[in-house]
Amino acid sequence: MRLSGNAMSEAPLVDFSRQGEAECWWAVNDDVMGGVSRGSMRVTGGVGIFEGYTSLENGGGFASVRRQPDKYALGGRSGIRLRVRGDGRTYQLRLRTPDLPEGAAYRARFETVADEWRDVELRWSEFEPVFRGRLLKDAPALDPGDIRQLGFLIADQCAGDFCLEIAALFELGRVHE
Repeated sequence: MRLSGNAMSEAPLVDFSRQGEAECWWAVNDDVMGGVSRGSMRVTGGVGIFEGYTSLENGGGFASVRRQPDKYALGGRSGIRLRVRGDGRTYQLRLRTPDLPEGAAYRARFETVADEWRDVELRWSEFEPVFRGRLLKDAPALDPGDIRQLGFLIADQCAGDFCLEIAALFELGRVHE
């Protein structure tokens, strides 16, 4: 993960200022396994806000949101850049492709600084295949040309409220740049 202070001017992969963007996201929280954590995505002033709380009760501890499937056409790119403001907790960007079994994803972790906007660069090599928090040893490497879905997850083993503001997601430069 690399942090940068540069303003990003290219067109975003996800445009939170687009009418109806909030309806493109849905939550998948630990209640699917008996936990009581809650997370959701809302959009305010052109910024996506992933918020809720995590609880370690009943074997839980995660909250997530996913965006409706789409074809992101990221082949030839070197990663994804995020413009985020967090709360000091650690989050994950999760990517799904048809190469992994149902429920599995490629994850890259990134840390936030409370109340500070940061640009985070996540290279494809930072994404690891996981299923229910466990590494998949025999899974193929991430093929950015096959990304069909993206999402955010918090599972940092801390109970409490969380809030991640996402101003934008951008494709990172070409592989040869």
